[in-house]
Amino acid sequence: MNKIVGVSLYDNDSITYLNPGNLELKRNTEVVAQTEKGTEFGRVVIPIIELENKPKQNYNKILRIASNQDATQHTNNIKDGKEALKTCKKIAKELNLDMQIIDAHFTFDRSQLVFKFLADGRVDFRELAKELANKYRTRIELRQIGVRDKAKEVGGCGMCGRKLCCSRFSDDFSAVSINMAKNQNIALNPNKINGVCGRLLCCLRYEDEIYKENRKSMPKLHSMVDIKGRKGKVIEVDIINKKYRVELTDGTVIEEDGSN
Repeated sequence: MNKIVGVSLYDNDSITYLNPGNLELKRNTEVVAQTEKGTEFGRVVIPIIELENKPKQNYNKILRIASNQDATQHTNNIKDGKEALKTCKKIAKELNLDMQIIDAHFTFDRSQLVFKFLADGRVDFRELAKELANKYRTRIELRQIGVRDKAKEVGGCGMCGRKLCCSRFSDDFSAVSINMAKNQNIALNPNKINGVCGRLLCCLRYEDEIYKENRKSMPKLHSMVDIKGRKGKVIEVDIINKKYRVELTDGTVIEEDGSN
């Protein structure tokens, strides 16, 4: 039976699923793992999950349970990453580069130093990369990200009071349209439908299919309907519960079940 565990890498709230091999891992166990970006330090947040069927993907493997020396190296990497961020910002300013550098991160084995930045357009950062490589003597990656990626990196709380979905679990930045808010009868107020990133809330997408399906059996708001031979106007629609209210021509208001 195949096994995986959920691991938080680089002190991030998002979860990466990895192959534990023969290791017995409990929640909060610190580990060193091989990832697509290199060797990383992490913490188990979801204990071993057994997969009955053969996984569709090959999961990267956890190399070992972290030692005290590994934990110290991870702490030093974070400290050095913060200093590298300051250095990168300083050099970028001296080179008059129009970019906002928001994060610097050494891989655990320090084989790579990754910088993430925001910019409105394309940036020629070759000179910046050259100076950083000369200073740190390791592979440098400058990765341009979007405002949603920034929210994922920085984290925070949404209007629901919980941690942002993007920083907790979601890696899917599929398009979110204003029609999704309209389908759910949400007021088109930017303060209500925009997230901390300034873009439409990712969670508008979660229930969109349910609303679309429920709408098929529901009349449109303000439309005229015939209720048992009596005509009336739809004055309220509750799509999620499949109910709607109708005002008849004599002023009577009745509630109808749209699931029938």
